[in-house]
Amino acid sequence: MERSTRRGHRSVPHTADVRIEAWAPDREGCLAEAVAALVDTFADTAGAGSRAPTEFQVPPGDDEELLVGVLDEVIFRLDTEGTVPLECDVRAAEDGGLRVRWQSTGTDAVELVGAVPKAVSLHALHIGRDASGWSCAVTLDV
Repeated sequence: MERSTRRGHRSVPHTADVRIEAWAPDREGCLAEAVAALVDTFADTAGAGSRAPTEFQVPPGDDEELLVGVLDEVIFRLDTEGTVPLECDVRAAEDGGLRVRWQSTGTDAVELVGAVPKAVSLHALHIGRDASGWSCAVTLDV
């Protein structure tokens, strides 16, 4: 994956669903970028004010399970609360899981610009270290 910055994300062409890539110097930054990439596939959050902080824990697991856990939470809260994460912070927890915090806003405060993701696909899921830090790639079912 060719990168233009030390931390970032993008959508890449995919035949039927949506594919995202994210990268950062560390795993937690990469996961936070993956959240931003997921949101960017369906919402323009520019100018949206945050409503409230959201905090949750992702249970211990391997890196792929942690990635799926964070992204599944975005989709779950979108479906059940109608909320979208804005600024996301991911921290390693002592038990091997993650502590995730983001500012959220309602879907009524953003412009929907794409298909809303329904699930994280496990097919061709990737997260790991590379020469520049950490990167991940995920397909989202829409």
